[in-house]
Amino acid sequence: MAPRQIARSPRFQPKEHMTNRVRRRYYVIIGTIAFLCYLNSLSCGFVFDDMSAVRDNRDLRPETPLLNVFWNDFWGTPIHKEHSHKSYRPLCVLTFRLNYMLSELEPMSYHLVNVVLHIYVCFLYFRITHLFLSESVSLVASILFAVHPIHTEAVTGVVGRAEILSSVFFLLAFSSYIKATRKPQHTDWSSLLECVIFVVVATLSKEQGITVVGLCGVYEVFVVQKFRLLDLLYIGQNLMSSKAPPPLWLREMMLRLTVLFLGSLGLLVGRFQVMGAQLPVFTRFDNPAAVVDTPARQLTYNYLLSVNTWLLLFPFNLCCDWTMGTIPLVESFTDPRNIATLGVYLALVLLVWSVLYSDDEHAEILIMGLALLILPFLPASNFFFPVGFVVAERVLYTPSMGLCLIVAYGWHLLMERIRWKPLMWALLTVLLLSHSLKTIVRNFDWKNEYSIFMAGLKVNQQNAKLYNNVGHALEGEGKFTEALEYFLQAVCVQKDDIGAHINVGRTYNNLEMFSEAEQAFMKAKGLLPRPKTGEPYTVRIAPNHLNVFLNLANLISRNKSRLEEADALYRQAISMRADYIQAYINRGDILIKLNRTQEAQEVYERALQFDSSNPDIYYNLGVVYLEQRKATQAMVYFNKALEIDPNHEQALMNSAVLIQESGSNKLRHVAYKRLQHLLEKGKSNERVYFNLGMLAMDEKRVPEAETWFKNAVQIREDFRSALFNLALLLSDSQRPLEAVPFLKQLLKYHPDHVKGLILLGDIYINHMKDLEAAEKCYTKILKMDPNNVQAKHNLCVVYVERGQLTVGEHCLIQAASLAPQEEYIQRHLKIVRARLKKIQSRKEDNASKTRVKSLGKHQDTTITESSINKRPVSTETYHTDTASHITSES
Repeated sequence: MAPRQIARSPRFQPKEHMTNRVRRRYYVIIGTIAFLCYLNSLSCGFVFDDMSAVRDNRDLRPETPLLNVFWNDFWGTPIHKEHSHKSYRPLCVLTFRLNYMLSELEPMSYHLVNVVLHIYVCFLYFRITHLFLSESVSLVASILFAVHPIHTEAVTGVVGRAEILSSVFFLLAFSSYIKATRKPQHTDWSSLLECVIFVVVATLSKEQGITVVGLCGVYEVFVVQKFRLLDLLYIGQNLMSSKAPPPLWLREMMLRLTVLFLGSLGLLVGRFQVMGAQLPVFTRFDNPAAVVDTPARQLTYNYLLSVNTWLLLFPFNLCCDWTMGTIPLVESFTDPRNIATLGVYLALVLLVWSVLYSDDEHAEILIMGLALLILPFLPASNFFFPVGFVVAERVLYTPSMGLCLIVAYGWHLLMERIRWKPLMWALLTVLLLSHSLKTIVRNFDWKNEYSIFMAGLKVNQQNAKLYNNVGHALEGEGKFTEALEYFLQAVCVQKDDIGAHINVGRTYNNLEMFSEAEQAFMKAKGLLPRPKTGEPYTVRIAPNHLNVFLNLANLISRNKSRLEEADALYRQAISMRADYIQAYINRGDILIKLNRTQEAQEVYERALQFDSSNPDIYYNLGVVYLEQRKATQAMVYFNKALEIDPNHEQALMNSAVLIQESGSNKLRHVAYKRLQHLLEKGKSNERVYFNLGMLAMDEKRVPEAETWFKNAVQIREDFRSALFNLALLLSDSQRPLEAVPFLKQLLKYHPDHVKGLILLGDIYINHMKDLEAAEKCYTKILKMDPNNVQAKHNLCVVYVERGQLTVGEHCLIQAASLAPQEEYIQRHLKIVRARLKKIQSRKEDNASKTRVKSLGKHQDTTITESSINKRPVSTETYHTDTASHITSES
């Protein structure tokens, strides 16, 4: 049982005789070229998918339990949820988490790691190609790979790290398998175990990593054992007919492949256990071919092979997004694009056929090149399961290794057969320079959201998603009018794009064109699939499309008379997707506004059944208890929200306010620490400064409180409570004249601020001696509230200070009737009457004035605004102004 080329050692063994000096020089060349090509990527920010995978991914935060990384998808969503993307790449997320630990959300560190990993892949690739090619040809292949423009999405886009990291372990797994098979009849089991481990790690970095198992199988059969098609047929016939045990070399081969197969099978089973039974939900806009009938689906899928091949061969019209209408469907056999499909298949068949029957030394190189090109691409080919994209340049990162190997080897053959070698060198130089320049220029496209999507529109004007994303970028800069133009263009390009209509509605809302916004949201809502009459809603809808209910409900809830209508929309959204957490949160807020706090509590408790790790739910439950005047329970839920997310802004703020208002001396330092934490995180606003001022004011730290209040007023010049408390603080600190400008600023924006008018009147009487201005303050209060005792009493003081004792007496009588329980009014009335009695008895005006003054000195409390007002106007009274600052989250 021996085919013609049984169990020969591989022709290309690692070149251990090569000197380290030469090897190091080549590594320096490869690394330098790769680094220079991607140097400008270090200045790029987070764009496109980076926002969801990095910036908004809670799994990167140190406070998130590390185990969450292994139960959530690439974007931080629990992978068992229906709306999860099902991308399971925990090791890649762990590297993002390490980046965050070192530099938080500083983009440069993330880009630098990507560039370093790309250089390492180039080094590994050089080592692998050197097994099949000479060192100089391996260098050419590695440089081609290092500078190929198709890699910009994988290297410059932060989320592309999944491809690079998977490729690192892909190549390490393949390298370990090569070591395990150096002696075909004796397996190196430690190297094989390494290979299995690297396969697992590669797959946990990105799903396509498992395809290295196929590459190892191809290497085993066609390189280690040097089988060709006839050999395989011959061995199959012998195994079927012979009763003799298989030879040692065959047993070892089968054992190695069995270990690889069982390892990958176990990995797949574990992967499906984690993912659950459902495939991810993709819309027809993500992958239009996935939802059309035969033969359009198959014709389009096959045509996409030629598109990917073209991008690998001529990577000059690159685009960050190829979904929606970028590539029209191939709907019939007469479509001329089918010629491109046939051309690709014909080329592949000819190459595969030639190597399967070839016995020369070129066959093994071509076999490995084709295996590297084809196998890593299969998971993205749509042939086994639909994927969430039409074309994605980043998935061509690993397949491009096969192309670069074949191109470098083809160049080498031409160099050997063509006399004009300078011409071949010139062509290679042009290719490398053009690719390098394109890569550098392409990196600039990834600078920010606007630049990357505008670059995409230059390549393709039929993709509504690109218009939408340009609009999002402009919207993020507050350029709503310009954003609206792109959103409307997206609607024109793809009239049934629900997301585009939502974007139009949201932008109209930002422009305060509420009627147009509601119409746009209603159009989007009308495009959602509807259940059949009498049947439950079973259609799976993309989660972002359900946002139309939230946007529409938020819009109409501006009108208090339509709160019930908004509640109905939230209920409809929840009926379509039971675990729609944001709908629960928003509905609870509406119920609070409707004073149905018990229902709101039930809504939030139900939301916790779906997501017990969501800090917003706990925070909103705290708000519910606060509305129910259950401050202790509210504090428990605020603290629970902070356990999950220590950076939760509303929980930090409102728990601190709650502590401050409780007057608890023991917890005051906690409140101060939480507000300081907001400042350290760059989340300072007028409310943070104000409440820091309140804490300092409670502890009699006057200079500190003054600074905080002034910071709050500097941010918001009409901040009612900050202005008043700052004025009160200055007045109580014997600096009343400094308080006047802040009181006037307060009354400019809030002319009906009663306590501000009373305090200003007090300063006018006691410190500025401006009785007319004081009278205006109190008269204004009484016009708004004729029964205001403080204003009435202090107006009486003005009359007395003017010497109008009779008018003052009558005024105090009225004040006493409004508040008969106030002893100080009765006491002051007695003083005035006594003075009147003395005036009548002496009949002398000058003596009367003198007696008024002496009487004021003789009494324990003078009849001035300052003394009369001392009891009703106090720091504690003003502190109640802060109660309105504890608000629910919308």
